[in-house]
Amino acid sequence: MAPSDPATPKTRLKSIIELLVTIAVAVGLALLIQAFIVKPYRIPSPSMVPTLAVGQRVLTNRLINHPSVGDIVVFHPPAGADPATPICGNPNQGGSGPQPCGAPTPQESSQTFIKRVVAGPGDSIAIIHGHVIRNGVAEKDSYIAPCDSCNYPKPVVVPAGDYFMMGDNRGESDDSRFWGPVPDKWVIGVAFFTYWPPDRIGFL
Repeated sequence: MAPSDPATPKTRLKSIIELLVTIAVAVGLALLIQAFIVKPYRIPSPSMVPTLAVGQRVLTNRLINHPSVGDIVVFHPPAGADPATPICGNPNQGGSGPQPCGAPTPQESSQTFIKRVVAGPGDSIAIIHGHVIRNGVAEKDSYIAPCDSCNYPKPVVVPAGDYFMMGDNRGESDDSRFWGPVPDKWVIGVAFFTYWPPDRIGFL
């Protein structure tokens, strides 16, 4: 039997085009998934210690923008989080006072934060020694680093459509206590899996 003819330039060109199209489709799908479904994030600060360490990486489900209490979420905070001294939407609340901030500034910040949802729409929230008191009940918070000086005993009610965010490292977190709740439209997604470093791989 005669050996098969070597591939012609036309055949080789077709194979190259098919390969390029396959790569382009794969890259396009990866970008679409990252843009609309799952996106990776790197933990930039110690505010979520001991749950998440600086440099740890997580995957976020972008299809969820109505999180539940206890979820760890990625979001844009109010613009009041931008100054060195955060600004509460209600000038009579927040900061170092006895009451957590109950209203965000109306503008959205371009920053990206990752915190835990500790109260949802309509919930009453106060903080005693870093422990959240939600609707009169202390949260089950074995995951936090407590803070004896973190006291906001006068409760506020979270507005409809908003979520109150706090870092697990209660004494080292810039969060809703100072700049208020986060509207659901500013929630990017819910973190569900950590993939780096290897010794911390697992679901959140």
